Amino acid sequence: MLRINVVTLFPEWFTAPLGSSILGRAATAGLVRYRVVQLRQYTHDKHRTVDDTPYGGGAGMVLKPEPFFEAVEDLRVKPPIVLLSARGRSFTHDSAVRYAVGSELTLLCGHYKDVDQRVADGLGAEEVSIGDFVLSGGEPAALCIVDAVVRLLPGALGDHESASTDSHYEGLLAPPSYTRPPSYRGLDVPEVLLSGDHDKIAAWRAAQAERLTRERRPDLWSRHGE
Repeated sequence: MLRINVVTLFPEWFTAPLGSSILGRAATAGLVRYRVVQLRQYTHDKHRTVDDTPYGGGAGMVLKPEPFFEAVEDLRVKPPIVLLSARGRSFTHDSAVRYAVGSELTLLCGHYKDVDQRVADGLGAEEVSIGDFVLSGGEPAALCIVDAVVRLLPGALGDHESASTDSHYEGLLAPPSYTRPPSYRGLDVPEVLLSGDHDKIAAWRAAQAERLTRERRPDLWSRHGE
């Protein structure tokens, strides 16, 4: 079983998603266990203060190190520890696979302007970003990571092929998908998919995956050819 810990100022962000669809079924099946804890639980003043002004000046508030350290120590977590950060390394399919084969994953959600750098340095946390944009907090990013990881757990999806034909599984984008009806508002399903010829269908899908990857993600295409 994979244990996923989430440290956050907003536990309510996770209630419905972790109990729904694949994430909820995986927990019910005993494939994963979620522990979501409130960061303010690890404060000791009457105002439950988690942030302060940054040294050196500047706009915004910075989350203090003490609550994060105490939360991680209280949870007695094992690596990896991930701090969601816009300046982190990019989260990829390979990252999801690495987390999925482990026994525990801890996600630290920042908020406000930033998190004190000593959280990453002192806890040995990986700083991870889900894209080249800034969110109001780490909660949406953490949910993305949880979903990407849990769906890779054996038994989380109905069959392994469902995941193995997804985009990025083999370094390429997935080909287009179609279902009934065969024609809708003048838009037709490609004839090859209606042919019943599995070899031709496989070749068409491979060609489409390569075409889309070349056109939309030349960075992936260049790595695929290495």
